[in-house]
Amino acid sequence: MRGPAWPIAALLVGYPLWWALGAGGLAVIVLAGPMAVLLWRRRPVKVPPGFGLWVLLLAGYLVSATMLGESPPGTYGDLSPGRIIGYAMRLALYASVLIMVLYLGNLTERELPQLRLVRWLGVLFVTTVAGGLLGVLAPGFAFTSPLELLLPDWLSGNAFVQNLIHPTAAQTQKVLGHAMPRPEAPFEWANAWGSNLSVLLVWAVVGWWAHGGRRQRVFVTAVAAVAAVPVVYSLNRGLWIGLGLSALYLVARTGGRARVALCATAAGAALVLALSPLATLFTQRLDRPHSNDIRAFTVTATLAAATHSPVIGYGNTRNALGNHRTITTGRTGWCPDCGHPPLGSDGQLWLLIITQGFTGAALYVAFFAGAIRRHWADRSPVGLGGVLVMGLVLLYMFVYDGLVTPLILYLISFALLWRNAQRGAA
Repeated sequence: MRGPAWPIAALLVGYPLWWALGAGGLAVIVLAGPMAVLLWRRRPVKVPPGFGLWVLLLAGYLVSATMLGESPPGTYGDLSPGRIIGYAMRLALYASVLIMVLYLGNLTERELPQLRLVRWLGVLFVTTVAGGLLGVLAPGFAFTSPLELLLPDWLSGNAFVQNLIHPTAAQTQKVLGHAMPRPEAPFEWANAWGSNLSVLLVWAVVGWWAHGGRRQRVFVTAVAAVAAVPVVYSLNRGLWIGLGLSALYLVARTGGRARVALCATAAGAALVLALSPLATLFTQRLDRPHSNDIRAFTVTATLAAATHSPVIGYGNTRNALGNHRTITTGRTGWCPDCGHPPLGSDGQLWLLIITQGFTGAALYVAFFAGAIRRHWADRSPVGLGGVLVMGLVLLYMFVYDGLVTPLILYLISFALLWRNAQRGAA
């Protein structure tokens, strides 16, 4: 594609290629370079409301690097290459998504029409549904990516890096008491798949239902219906809650025929689910709160560790001593489940608290909550969808990590709201 919007098209429409190459969400770091160059050439650069909060978040993360060598009580581990790699990748991502937001906000409507950007997100929604079906039908699908082959073993073997560069269709976990695959393609984790699907569904509806004709509406309805299969097989309670609250939000904020259509669609979907074989799987997941004890342990340990560095945190996650079942440190032959849960691994809020202290967490919440406050009165499809996504961000931060791809989609949604406000002012 020609024109200044090509980096965004390459990121969203070309995402399957990035995933196959092993870059996946890291593509935004690669594309931030040309976006920064193009931004520099079109100075002065406009900045969005709330820009200062993200800059402070970024600056605070730089300061938190001074604590990378420290380990709070209840944790263990020395400064290692893995800890530095994780810190550097998060820093690069925080900076890259900021450049991306500025780039999107400084493109004119002629250079990148708002509806085109929304429909590019819709294309990624279709890709996500296809990846979910792949995870259900061929859960063992995986391959060594070109990037994985190029990187040295000491780097590609890092657990955090391996999740990002090794494409897999599903993540196998014993959520129901036995090994079962949870779809994750084309993203880095099963929870990232769930978070991304719910956000992209919002934009698919805005682009092809609210701003589409009969064919587009039939298409997005059919894709959403197919998505129900991997949504249930994902065993992802956070996703289910997010979809339910999204429906309630739209019913509350729309009126007339739109509200009637939403209620009818929700009732029909619930009836079909109840009568389908998926209902059994859904019920089994609700009856087995597999991760509750794990989350309770890691959240409690994260808060306790963060009190020893409440302002700047520790720069990266830390390994807890023991887990929710035992004080044993490390897996053994008689205790295969005695691994070390990383503190901050159960939600973006907890990740920020351990890496950047309570200050970083407050800045993150203020950034997205401020977007809701500023754009609440925007009742256009983009305004309603964008505010909904900002609300999902604040919901998911308790249960999902924002890194890597979810944060990209959160910030693109933020940029859509900002662009909408600029159009309104114009």
